[in-house]
Amino acid sequence: MPETAYIAHRVFDGTALHDDAALLVKDGRAAAITARDAIPQGVARTDLGPGIIAPGFVDLQVNGGGGLMFNDAPTVDTLRRMAGALRRLGTTAFLPTLITDTPATTRAAIDAAALAVAEGVPGVAGLHLEGPHLSLARKGAHDPALIRPMRPSDLDMLCDAAARLPNLMLTVAPESVTADQIAALARAGAVVSLGHSDADFATCMAAAGAGASCVTHLFNAMSQLSSREPGLVGAALASGGLGAGLIADGIHVHPAAIAAALRAKTGPGAVFLVTDAMATAGSDIDHFTLNGRRIVRRDGRLTLADGTLAGADLAFPRALRGRTQAEGGAPDAALAIAALAMATAGPARVLRRPGGGGRMQPGGPADFVHLSTGLELLGVWAGGERVASRI
Repeated sequence: MPETAYIAHRVFDGTALHDDAALLVKDGRAAAITARDAIPQGVARTDLGPGIIAPGFVDLQVNGGGGLMFNDAPTVDTLRRMAGALRRLGTTAFLPTLITDTPATTRAAIDAAALAVAEGVPGVAGLHLEGPHLSLARKGAHDPALIRPMRPSDLDMLCDAAARLPNLMLTVAPESVTADQIAALARAGAVVSLGHSDADFATCMAAAGAGASCVTHLFNAMSQLSSREPGLVGAALASGGLGAGLIADGIHVHPAAIAAALRAKTGPGAVFLVTDAMATAGSDIDHFTLNGRRIVRRDGRLTLADGTLAGADLAFPRALRGRTQAEGGAPDAALAIAALAMATAGPARVLRRPGGGGRMQPGGPADFVHLSTGLELLGVWAGGERVASRI
């Protein structure tokens, strides 16, 4: 494959924006970022015109795609179909996410993710297990019959999974696990994320001290910030050791709450974007089932029969726009950089082994997107090959 220079008005490498620049790609890998007028002689040129070239998106919470839910069929074939659907939406690295289910289904999901990684299924970076060790009081769309505290046998299975997978994220409620269990999981290499929890601030901070490093879909399905009890929201914002995923669809979190959280967050842990996408991602289906319950797609949201939100009908381009609109609307350069970092290098930083995802660096995979100045998706490349055009 000849070396090619992909030229745009701007190139974002995951942390910095380069004006009037080009991404050099050779043999499916990123070679360099250079100024337009410094492209070497003999290199083929593809001028993408206005807009931004950026790394492919990294999503740490994806429940389904291409018309399928991972829970319904936790197999490599399902992951291949999800990966294909997500790639067309610009997501080139993701954690397939299993929502609260039985021990047998959880084991099948671990095996499927490990096999997908071994077989090189594009984009599969590990696994996210969201439950079953959650709070009934904050269950959201999770099946209450399957929620339970963590047992020793669960801990053994999860520590083994952390050793088998490049990345294992676990969403747990601190009231359903012990500090010793969190510490053991963190030592095993798992990313322990707090979520679906009604715990108080002190309990959440203790869990962070024990080794939890993340919070799942900030503001949603968790104890809220109030004057005398800051809850998990307060812990997420006050603890520099906690990163926090955010669903920026304008439905799960109000734009004013997004802006407030971004101003309040203590570092180095940062807020990053997730989609919490379901089977509808990359598909035109209008409903699907989860644990035997019908979920309907309508007006940009997914709900159970009682109106409970059940994941999100969201892809990253819309999330990027939701993030920029929360802080002033039109995505100028500064807002574009901040939003893109939250969908690329930000989530990749949470992973134990990002595998080059979320950044464009020499030798890394040539997985990138082309976005308009308004952050509409114009094209997607994986391994240097174009896989999708405007959606």
